[in-house]
Amino acid sequence: PKRDWSSDVCSSDLKKEKFMFIDTHCHLYDKKIENIAEVVKRAEENNVKKMIVAGIDLSSSQEAVNLAKQYSSVFANVGIYPESALDVDEKLLNNLYDLAQYEKVVGIGEIGLDYNYEVDRKIQQNALLKQIELAFSLKKPFVLHGRDAYGDAVNLLKQNKNLLAYGGTFHCYTGSRELAKEIIKLDLHISVGGVSTFSNAKNVQEMICYVPTENILLETDAPYLAPTPMRGKVNEPSFIPYIAQNLARLKCCEISEIEEKTTKNAEKLFKF
Repeated sequence: PKRDWSSDVCSSDLKKEKFMFIDTHCHLYDKKIENIAEVVKRAEENNVKKMIVAGIDLSSSQEAVNLAKQYSSVFANVGIYPESALDVDEKLLNNLYDLAQYEKVVGIGEIGLDYNYEVDRKIQQNALLKQIELAFSLKKPFVLHGRDAYGDAVNLLKQNKNLLAYGGTFHCYTGSRELAKEIIKLDLHISVGGVSTFSNAKNVQEMICYVPTENILLETDAPYLAPTPMRGKVNEPSFIPYIAQNLARLKCCEISEIEEKTTKNAEKLFKF
């Protein structure tokens, strides 16, 4: 069904609904976010009841944990981004292991492959594998970033199926429908963010239409990639309803169904 979805998201009527969205991926420690307390408050007022802050290196992973300690609705993931793959050694992995002992650390991320960086691809792949092994040892899911590297990431996961018992998700996935099929076969999730609302992202929208809702999570990647109609602004978790409403439009269903299924998916994966 077609409707003017952009006008009713975050309206007072929507806020009154008993929704509970989960932003499964954001970076609230980023300097672009000026007042974290206000950002968290706005999220909660817009029915985003849980937010997972993802680290990209040891320092930001510690910041994510600190925020989880400070705010009841905030949880943390800890991990090393592919740009810093050279830093992944036994000492760093032990530091991540120690951070992950805190009860509100729910996953290992943001990890992955990104071939836009000059870091050697084999080094990136080794760092990714080491952190997937870490996630497995902790009985936690992983959150995987991919750019110009989805094929290699999927192949690495196929070769290490024994490490996927606790699940994982492809964060802000914008890859092909064909690879999405392979991800689903591995019983992994695909996280849908602001890009899915962009008018020039038809390929992403078509791919999302194919992915079963049972394999979808919601995320903002705040402060980046704000959804339409907030594009160009600093992104924040309170914008999740825009993404959810657009997903409902793509799936030809009510936003309540998206809320119910994606929240259930997140709760099952991250074991809140």
